[in-house]
Amino acid sequence: MKYKNLGKTNLKVSVVGFGGIPVQRVNSEETKKVLLKAEELGINFVDSGRGYSVSEEYIGEALEGRRENWILATKSMVKDKESMARDIEISLKNFKTNYIDLYQLHNIRTVEELERVLKEDGAYAALLEAKALGKIKHIGITSHSLDLLKVAIEMDKFETIMYPYNIVENQGEELFKRAKELDIGVIAMKPMAGGALEDGDLALRYILKNHNVTTAIPGMATVEEVTINAGAAMKQGTFSDSDMEKAAKIAGELGESFCRRCGYCAPCPQKIDIPTMFVFSAYKERYNLAQWAEERYSTMAFTAKDCIQCGACEKKCPYDLPIRNMLLQVRKTFNE
Repeated sequence: MKYKNLGKTNLKVSVVGFGGIPVQRVNSEETKKVLLKAEELGINFVDSGRGYSVSEEYIGEALEGRRENWILATKSMVKDKESMARDIEISLKNFKTNYIDLYQLHNIRTVEELERVLKEDGAYAALLEAKALGKIKHIGITSHSLDLLKVAIEMDKFETIMYPYNIVENQGEELFKRAKELDIGVIAMKPMAGGALEDGDLALRYILKNHNVTTAIPGMATVEEVTINAGAAMKQGTFSDSDMEKAAKIAGELGESFCRRCGYCAPCPQKIDIPTMFVFSAYKERYNLAQWAEERYSTMAFTAKDCIQCGACEKKCPYDLPIRNMLLQVRKTFNE
């Protein structure tokens, strides 16, 4: 396994980490087997989230007695100080630990949201207090918005960023370069494009050829997945011209109907969060997380069924995606 410093944190993380979303679909015992295999193959970074139902608990049970072998990260979407302080305590309890290496503000979408969490009574204040008490060691931020992260990395408040990066979604490369210059760790999420990419070895080697990326976190729920992903890390730097041709072909085929979550389609006149519709649909169709996806989809105030087919989104999409037809497919996925 190869390791890199996670930016200014100086945590030395494996270049392939363990994404904690898919363990929701197995059980505690299977999670332990998978994480033990990951540890055996040199993976030492695991990322979960407060919104991933039982993920934190399963990981905590698996790492009991082995906590010192892992760099532990999680995240929360809450925006206010009180809620974040509560979530930190829940995460500590779930993980059965007295400290978390990296706690992240999760899915910050706009500059307005960022300003909100940075206020005196915002979530960031709770992270600072927890850090002062030793409950968390470092603070990061995640987002699907390139423009938001371009602003956030210049604030000198975050030690890591997390952003989608894969064969189809490579719009973050300049962001990663700037983050590296600022000594901010770069965590690549969605390395398999939400399950759309079938060749995990190729997908990870594509990411790892980018020297500005610190670690990629594919979701794993089986020993076989761990073995393939760890194997890709061992082959870092072996991305050939023929591999690039394969990647380009895949990107071309998926690009006609693949949402990069850039957000340029917003605002929707019907107040639909269009990229999130496609995210939840992918979780149900490709991640085998139907119940989890349906629960979250149902909490949205406006969903695909509210689309009136006006086409305003398609005029703004830089990738010329057939968004109206894609939303119709989302409706079918969720039986609307």
